[in-house]
Amino acid sequence: MFPCQTRASETRLGQLLSQYKGTLVGNFGRVNQEFRRRTQHIPRLGLGLSVDVYSPDLFEVMRRFSGEECRPAYLEIFRATVTALRSVRRNIPAVPLTYHGEGLWVTQPDFALVPFVEEELDDVASQLAILGSPWLNHECAAKQMAGYSFGTYLPPLYTAESAKVVASNIALVQEKMDRACRSEDAFGPLFLLEMPPLTYFMAGTMSVPEYFRFVTELVPCGLVLDIGHLWTVYRYTVARWQSSLEDFVDRFLNDFPMERVIEVHVAGLAQHEAAIRCRSQDARPEWIDAHASPIQSVSWMILEQVLTHPRLINLRGVALEVDTKPIDTIAEEFHEASLRFGHLIRRRLATGSTTIDSVLQVTEWSPEDTIVSDAERHRLQADYVRYAQIVTGQQPPAGPQWQGVAEDPTGLDRYIHDYLPHEILYWGGAITELFPETCRAMSEMGMSLEEFVPWWFQKARSVDRPYDFFLLKIDRVLDFVAERAPTLLKAAEREADSLRIAYADANETVRPSMEPTR
Repeated sequence: MFPCQTRASETRLGQLLSQYKGTLVGNFGRVNQEFRRRTQHIPRLGLGLSVDVYSPDLFEVMRRFSGEECRPAYLEIFRATVTALRSVRRNIPAVPLTYHGEGLWVTQPDFALVPFVEEELDDVASQLAILGSPWLNHECAAKQMAGYSFGTYLPPLYTAESAKVVASNIALVQEKMDRACRSEDAFGPLFLLEMPPLTYFMAGTMSVPEYFRFVTELVPCGLVLDIGHLWTVYRYTVARWQSSLEDFVDRFLNDFPMERVIEVHVAGLAQHEAAIRCRSQDARPEWIDAHASPIQSVSWMILEQVLTHPRLINLRGVALEVDTKPIDTIAEEFHEASLRFGHLIRRRLATGSTTIDSVLQVTEWSPEDTIVSDAERHRLQADYVRYAQIVTGQQPPAGPQWQGVAEDPTGLDRYIHDYLPHEILYWGGAITELFPETCRAMSEMGMSLEEFVPWWFQKARSVDRPYDFFLLKIDRVLDFVAERAPTLLKAAEREADSLRIAYADANETVRPSMEPTR
């Protein structure tokens, strides 16, 4: 798809940047100076955990480390309810907390036009304030695009136009966070853009390092480098045929804007259950990002390459992503990471530098430096309409952005025919378990749930509320039943009402089952 990263990538990046010379001339110094100003206020944290409040129970996780010398230096908390986050802050007062956001689809050209975007940003600001987080981490990916909704992340189109839109949307969010969460240092939490995973395919005209380099030329954000996500870039692009994993990672890191990396994530990798029945001629495992699964040996190898890279100068934390993982496994992997890499992490934190170059005289960076024209956003919106229709099997992969996929459609086929149906039918709760009475009745009528997947994607739908895949799935099942089996609608509505009540209760119930961690 894209050539393995080499010195030639610098030439390609130069050509791409020259296309936007009017935007970038004079902006480079302002952006980097602004990044250094913001970063010098972020504490050096160490080795921590990226966690969910509920799965597993966060308080039980921290109880497991209670009294141990080797314990998490910080916790990165995934978005939850305000009630849950206040309980976490109250019951774990001595541990620094950072924040992993969800639902801010900054890859999308219509991001600023979503009717509830201000409500979402206000909610994010309040959660950041509760935790006292120095950053807002968010995937450079989306679960909703062009009126189509998905259960798991889809990466951006890796194009220059897409990178410009991402930078502009980040600037919008950063400006809001600065206004809402401004502290004594005059800065709000820093936006961190996380490199997303590939789930079998990648589309675009730029390599991943080129893309993130371009974004960071335009906006003073930090980056999160995810080790497992990096492995998927190797596995699901032509790079796997061109070099060894170690050589690929070396070249990737040399081209990636490592000086912007604030946090590193490490999580499990595993073959998806929907793909186990499939056989590939490629001997490499078809792993994808899987937080509940064990951390693979290749991930530890890549982590060492990352931690020893000379341009990793602004690192603030390394987090093991452990949501949905058994607590004993969490403790074992944390202790292994501490023994193997604790000294490297401490060395990086001690020697990192964010000193402002007093000689550099530049005007202050402004979010207006990232403004994207309506025409550019409209073109990209059309590209994302095609993207959504291609990955749902409604259009063939054609055009420059899809050249690599067209040449080797295996990964996209796997996504369309195995992964995506499983995602709709089982992710966030199996429909047969959520609506047992309705599904039994549909089966007796000769209806198959397999019909639900193409129905889900048969048309784009307006987005009128913040993203919640569980509640979205409930609504879509009701719409499907109303259209295809209206006699069953009352039964489906009864089951839906019970699900919504239980879901609301679960999200507002927090079990502070431990004494405050000292």
